[in-house]
Amino acid sequence: MPKLTVINRAGEESTIEADTGLSVMEAIRDNGFDELLALCGGCCSCATCHVHVDGAWVDKLPPISADEDDLLDSSDHRNETSRLSCQIQLTDALDGLKVAIAPED
Repeated sequence: MPKLTVINRAGEESTIEADTGLSVMEAIRDNGFDELLALCGGCCSCATCHVHVDGAWVDKLPPISADEDDLLDSSDHRNETSRLSCQIQLTDALDGLKVAIAPED
């Protein structure tokens, strides 16, 4: 079961465990982080699951899709490590992944 470190908007860091195959969004949502809205439920049609990935992990993630890139362009808080958490599937290779929930737009 991969571990995921989540930093909430208040800067508090928590480590959770999640089943392999879940998206980062599902893991965050299912562990009580209410500030990650995920309004579309994970179908890559909004940007309410926006996270900033720790720089050490960026190159270990699958490439960003054109749809994800377009949605992130709508955020005032996009940076070079921005991703939609619904588009990152947890695998054993991502054990220890660290993300921060982006500020709300």
